[in-house]
Amino acid sequence: MITVKVFEFSPIQENTYLLYNEAKNCIIIDPGCYTQEERDELYQFIKSNELIPMLLLNTHGHLDHVFGNKFVAETFQLIPHIHPLEKELLAYAPVSGLMYNLPFDHYEGELIYLEAGQSIILDTDELKVLFTPGHSPGSVSFYCEKQNFVISGDVLFKNSVGRTDLPGGNHEILIQSIKNQLLVLPEDTVVYSGHGVKTTIGEEKRGNGYLA
Repeated sequence: MITVKVFEFSPIQENTYLLYNEAKNCIIIDPGCYTQEERDELYQFIKSNELIPMLLLNTHGHLDHVFGNKFVAETFQLIPHIHPLEKELLAYAPVSGLMYNLPFDHYEGELIYLEAGQSIILDTDELKVLFTPGHSPGSVSFYCEKQNFVISGDVLFKNSVGRTDLPGGNHEILIQSIKNQLLVLPEDTVVYSGHGVKTTIGEEKRGNGYLA
């Protein structure tokens, strides 16, 4: 069984997710740790709970979701997994950092590419890769059917949706991604977003004005 731990990191208040099981193996999703204190917080939680990081996953390549990629990759000897359509956006992240006055040490090593429909396995648990572009060209979400939750990145939020005014964004594609990939999930599916509080698919079906 997976336990979901949420950290809110960086001035952009990004949600970093740590998924771990009874075997103490874990997956780090979208490490947004920007300051040394935030990196220490993530590291200390992992060490104090005797967790073993097995995978580093990115929902997409915007700077706030990859601030900590290099730290996690080097500290735990992991290779970031990301959709191939995010490669250009990921490479641009340091430039974005300078534009937002948030310079950071960017990961520039090997990447492992995710595919739509792919299964991410953590012992007896499974996450399915859902292709949910629109906020960015290759955004993905990670769905755990057995435990009824989805990590949606910046695609779907409580009473809102991801912005599409950044390079590579497309509002029409975003809405179609949400309707075709997320709203088809069971209504009690918990949605863990890239920012803000969690919600459910049913809540967003009934109350999200952007999806009317």
